[in-house]
Amino acid sequence: QVQLVESGGGLVQAGGSLRVSCAASGLPRSTYGMGWFRQAPGKEREFVAACNWSASSTRYADSVKGRFTISRDNAKNTVYLQMNSLKPEDTAVYYCAAKIYTIPVAADGVDYWGKGTLVNVSS
Repeated sequence: QVQLVESGGGLVQAGGSLRVSCAASGLPRSTYGMGWFRQAPGKEREFVAACNWSASSTRYADSVKGRFTISRDNAKNTVYLQMNSLKPEDTAVYYCAAKIYTIPVAADGVDYWGKGTLVNVSS
């Protein structure tokens, strides 16, 4: 059974930093890409960042480039999203995503989802 469990969300002031984590289980390690999406109230779920198995290939939404960094520790089956210079518009529920064989960059192409963790950036 595949499980993606996010953690690390919380309340942070604008300009601050936060790191969210996603622990994966039940997935074959070398065959899936992982990523992060977010959904703000009243908005559609949107792509944030993703990487391949080795994190040698990464993709970022334009809105977070230069501020967010995705990484993964395959020994721990965990993917991270380091978020710096946070803005109030980054407030959303952040979802971990996994896609077999390739990098998940579109919500409708994701194979597995976590339940999400709330990031709230105050102004």
